[in-house]
Amino acid sequence: MAGKSEPISGEHIAIHPKAGQIQLALLVLALAVAVLAPQFLYPIFLMKLLAFALFASAFNLLLGYTGLLSFGHATFFGGAAYFTAHAVKIWGWSPEAGLLLGVLGAAALGLVMGAIAIRRQGIYFAMITLALSQMFFFFCLQASFTHGEDGIQSVPRGHLFGVIDLNDTMNMYYFVLAVFVLGLVVIWRFVNSPFGMILKSIRENEQRAVSLGYSVARYKLGAFVMSAALAGLAGGLKALIFQFATLTDVAWQMSGEVILMTLLGGIGTLAGPIFGAGLVVTLQNYLATSDFPVTIITGIVFMVCVLLFRRGLVGEFFASKLGRRLGFRAQS
Repeated sequence: MAGKSEPISGEHIAIHPKAGQIQLALLVLALAVAVLAPQFLYPIFLMKLLAFALFASAFNLLLGYTGLLSFGHATFFGGAAYFTAHAVKIWGWSPEAGLLLGVLGAAALGLVMGAIAIRRQGIYFAMITLALSQMFFFFCLQASFTHGEDGIQSVPRGHLFGVIDLNDTMNMYYFVLAVFVLGLVVIWRFVNSPFGMILKSIRENEQRAVSLGYSVARYKLGAFVMSAALAGLAGGLKALIFQFATLTDVAWQMSGEVILMTLLGGIGTLAGPIFGAGLVVTLQNYLATSDFPVTIITGIVFMVCVLLFRRGLVGEFFASKLGRRLGFRAQS
């Protein structure tokens, strides 16, 4: 807390008396940079970054704050992309209605998958989510509405609330930015609610939470569904941004990619997954035309991160003396 000291490796690090103001100023600065960024960077690249940052933040809600490692989050991301794309293109729905359908569809998938997977723990939980995700992948491969390997192409962006033309790149960018900020607010509120505090206690000591009378399975399922819904929001955005939904969105590689983003940035932090997603998307974007494989560069970055930054890049900053002085906290 502000005004007190906290032991770190045998030292006492005083918290900056204006830590709250500093953090607020950093948030305002980050928002200002996001608003002005399209003037200097390619808007489509920025929209992709925001969509995947939201995806990684949704995954971090499950791994970082609940301690559940899922290998099947591509199901919710890609499933929502298909639902949104189909509703907007085939049924002629508005973009906001299509996004809502994607979120609800992802939440429903999360409810079914979570109800099955949370019966197990650790690697068994991870393997069950992977198996269920592969089942959904083959469903999408065979289902008629997904158009198999061709995917759903030429998805119209339409008009937001029937007024704002999302075919205009700048309108689309600020819409994506608004949804991204809304998603982060929901995650922050969820994590700092009494429900979120119980999730953290389950992560730290599940048996103690059970002894206190909490229904651990129900709380885990709630976190799983919330994470799935937010991942679906990111997937629906992705379908509108690039105007297509394909099998790549539901493949197991997508689940591995979001795990990588989260671990690179730092689990259990709000900014970590955003930074990790930004790093991976930037590498993919600027090295795509080079002769050197992007996956090798990403792998090297991940190896360095594992060896030197055990908490992730942002997580190590939060655990540093400077991060503590500014009032940040790193999750163990």
